Amino acid sequence: MATEDTEELHALADDRALLGRTSTAERVADILRSRIAEGFFLPGTRLSEDSIGGALGVSRNTLRESFRLLTHERLLEHRLNRGVFVRVLSVDDVQDIYRTRSMIECAVVRSLGQPPYALDRLAAAVAEGQRGVKKREWKVVSTANIHFHQELVALAGSERTDELMRSVLAELRLAFHVVDDPRRLHEPYLVRNQEIVDTLAEGRRDAAEQLLADYLDDSRVGLVEAYTQRLPHEA
Repeated sequence: MATEDTEELHALADDRALLGRTSTAERVADILRSRIAEGFFLPGTRLSEDSIGGALGVSRNTLRESFRLLTHERLLEHRLNRGVFVRVLSVDDVQDIYRTRSMIECAVVRSLGQPPYALDRLAAAVAEGQRGVKKREWKVVSTANIHFHQELVALAGSERTDELMRSVLAELRLAFHVVDDPRRLHEPYLVRNQEIVDTLAEGRRDAAEQLLADYLDDSRVGLVEAYTQRLPHEA
């Protein structure tokens, strides 16, 4: 069973400054959420209250409340008499995440209204991914693709939808970390990201929605196949 190592705890200690003078469970949860998304704490990792609390300089009660928040977000799970672990998604979880993504993302595109659309941030996410490919920095490509979908949903101008999408994508990254092949998962979709941007720039909202629906379906099939091959038999 994986546990957090010394290097990760040193990195976590660097985050202590982010807590400022008003340490709260929400801020600690923000830090841990980011670290989980970045792959510092991989699926199946047991999180030690003593070591993480010491690294961040927070009380056991604050840390436990943070754990509860992240458990509610489905990023952590409490195992009876064993402790708190970063969740290992099931294949059904991955399928359901993609169903949710399709409902959110396609609905956003469908409801955009009349063009022109504000696509600068979408285009910037595509460019970010392209720069990552040129440098062969595949985690950059992965992050850029996450940004692309966040910015796509942001076109709706809804804080609630943005928050929901952030939660869904944070959970999805748990699957990405198990597969651990961001090039295979994300590089093929850079061209399709650009195609969606170009289609929206032309004002063809319905065509963009269909491109997105096909994109998400292909992505789901590819990830489920890769994930099934790497899914741990024991967490």
